[in-house]
Amino acid sequence: RTALAVPRGKSSIASVSAASVRLALRHTCEGQHGQRLQLLSLLYCCLTLGKLTARERILLLLDPDSFDEYDMFVEHRCSDFGMDSDKNKYPGDSVVTGRGRINGRLAYVFSQRNVLCSGVVPQISLIMGPCAGGAVYSPALTDFTFMVKDTSYLFITGPDVVKSVTNEDVTQEQLGGAKTHTAVSGVAHRAFENDIDALLNLREFFNYLPLSNRDPAPVCECHDPSNRLVPELETVVPIESTKAYDMLDIIYSIVDEREFFEIMPFYARNIVVGFARMNGRTVGIVGNQPKVASGCLDINSSVKGARFVRFCDAFNIPLITFVDVPGFLPGTAQEYGGIIRHGAKLLFAFAEATVPKITIITRKAYGGAYDVMSSKHLRGDANYAWPTAEVAVMGAKGAVQIIFRGKQTDAEAEYVDKFANPFPAAMRGFVDDIIQPSTTRMRICHDLDVLASKAQSNPWKKHANIPL
Repeated sequence: RTALAVPRGKSSIASVSAASVRLALRHTCEGQHGQRLQLLSLLYCCLTLGKLTARERILLLLDPDSFDEYDMFVEHRCSDFGMDSDKNKYPGDSVVTGRGRINGRLAYVFSQRNVLCSGVVPQISLIMGPCAGGAVYSPALTDFTFMVKDTSYLFITGPDVVKSVTNEDVTQEQLGGAKTHTAVSGVAHRAFENDIDALLNLREFFNYLPLSNRDPAPVCECHDPSNRLVPELETVVPIESTKAYDMLDIIYSIVDEREFFEIMPFYARNIVVGFARMNGRTVGIVGNQPKVASGCLDINSSVKGARFVRFCDAFNIPLITFVDVPGFLPGTAQEYGGIIRHGAKLLFAFAEATVPKITIITRKAYGGAYDVMSSKHLRGDANYAWPTAEVAVMGAKGAVQIIFRGKQTDAEAEYVDKFANPFPAAMRGFVDDIIQPSTTRMRICHDLDVLASKAQSNPWKKHANIPL
């Protein structure tokens, strides 16, 4: 019931990472002796040749002996340019389609999706070769698009057309390669080293997702205690409010087994999104990244976060948000680019979400950006603050300059004493509790158990009009 796209490809040289080999060897253990030999043969072929054929990719992606192919004898019907000759006809031409299982769970492998499936079943595109022209809109309509480095390309018009129209000299890789779409355009969500690396990581990723919007978030057996304390979190936030730290350190410390599947790690890096598990339950993680642009929200990060939040809400995946945001990125480039409209997308996504929403304010939560990041005002279920949190309209220095116009030089210290702490927000009910950082995992796991039966609905509508 989950849609995957696996196009054909020809052989080329590529490398296989050690992690891919480990995943492949673990996958071979799932099948019988003959199937294991086939998978090991594929691993050898990819080590020496690089890309796999369509059926080889499906064999590696799906569980052993689980693939049932559809229309395997279909041939093309083109008669122009000598295409009707027998030598140009192949059974199962163009695409390989069918169904199988990934880790025992049903999945469909096919070539084209339908807009009506959006929000009904998760849709994943895996680009493993060239994809150009109108065909690029098929993966663009899916929930996640993954690419293979150096061998996959996505573009509307190729380098030759670009050269003839705009006189720009650009290669396929520069125009639509994996690096371009994972770091610059944001079209693709992740890129992998080679075919095997991509397919085996896709198997791992598949475990985080429900099969449809009628299924709950997957729950796996967990060996990481839900009441585990995380003492290193007591010192992760620097004393100096202007000093950066890595939000990923907090995320990895809290989630099960330190396993976090980050989505779009190289695009809009001032916000972190991805999937993890808490006490075995799949959760969506959203967090500001103080290491990049001080964690400010901008156009790209707002769109990135909004799309991820809406996916989690569509498929019943609880949301955990870590907040350290000094505001929206200022400047004419952002204002002219429509930061008001794009920032509203993230606000809209959090506000309409009916899944369990848990928010942790680690340090700064300023102004409108605080509101947008799953605040209590957007129907947050459990909102906590660390002792280092500051919930305010803006930082002390900027606030004093506006209020006193530079007339009182000692007012900044007074402002800090009054507002640079989480207690004013707690007094007003904006946060439910001020917690010790080391207890964060325990509190989240407990709240997820309580909120597992949450049932919230929005007013009936044909569809919402999100500010696109």
